[in-house]
Amino acid sequence: MAANKDLEQQYGRAMEEHGFLPDPENRRYGSMGLCWRHTSQQGGGFFWTYGQQDLYTIKIHDFFFHEDQLLEFHWPESLSVTWYESISGEEFSPCRRLVPGCVKSFIGGREPYRALIHRQIPIVSIGVEITPAYYRDYLRRQFPQEYQSLLESFQTLDQTEHFPEMVQLLKQVRDYRGEGLPARLFYDGKVAEAVALVAERHLKRKNRRSVSAEDMVRLADVAAFITAHCADELPLERLSRIGCMSISKLKDAFHVRYGCTITQYIQGQRTEQAGRLLRETDLPVSQVAAIVGYQNPSRFAEIFRRNTGRSPAEYRRAYCNYFTEKTDMERKDP
Repeated sequence: MAANKDLEQQYGRAMEEHGFLPDPENRRYGSMGLCWRHTSQQGGGFFWTYGQQDLYTIKIHDFFFHEDQLLEFHWPESLSVTWYESISGEEFSPCRRLVPGCVKSFIGGREPYRALIHRQIPIVSIGVEITPAYYRDYLRRQFPQEYQSLLESFQTLDQTEHFPEMVQLLKQVRDYRGEGLPARLFYDGKVAEAVALVAERHLKRKNRRSVSAEDMVRLADVAAFITAHCADELPLERLSRIGCMSISKLKDAFHVRYGCTITQYIQGQRTEQAGRLLRETDLPVSQVAAIVGYQNPSRFAEIFRRNTGRSPAEYRRAYCNYFTEKTDMERKDP
């Protein structure tokens, strides 16, 4: 397929430098794109990509490293949005944690991207990357009267754990296995839909009332307190005192700033902590639930599935199976 040859020319050298070699017969993510297999002693797994001319690329990461890895990439000018089902690490400029369940945007063509990826934690993600030929030329031709720059929309998205519409869309792309013209139309449509969701989210947030700089600082204090004490009872009265504002104002301003309710934010922090315990310990699910603040394991399982797409048991089993599969793969490879 000509598109796959273009992808191999575009990514081949960089992929080989990081221990990946083309695996063209691999159909684990569908037959339309090109799959690379990680073959070095540093880790294992796969990278899959599908692209349309010079307009966009869809990428699936599904690999891990045996030791912590400091990665640096020089991305060409582009806009991208990615959902991370699994990841652990820190990125620099700005310095912040990479956490599972987050949706991130990235603006290419600027400073090199640098991140520290933690060992033995799978990087499982799917993302859409569009080029200037798409967001400047193609969209301007298609919508000359309505065209607007998408740069601000992607910058505003940044990193969030509360973008369920995007997560649902990217899951659909990940699970699709079509071929031929139907597949091309499907991928074209989903890329356009992803761009539309980013633009729509930005427009909705612009239409909300703004938050003052002073209140932004207070909201950051509230969010930090929630993160540090997410397993505790966190009544709104206490949080409003920490934020030096009324309960009504706190609820409204918090939603404007973080794009979710306070309850959703607390649940997200508890889910992140629970995921770490499920990956790194053998504690029973009921005990994990209690540690992160849920006395009812069923309620915990419901919220965990809502945030990750898997029950706690499925999440732990998938994590264990991931490394079993990768180990078997490495043993079979010559």
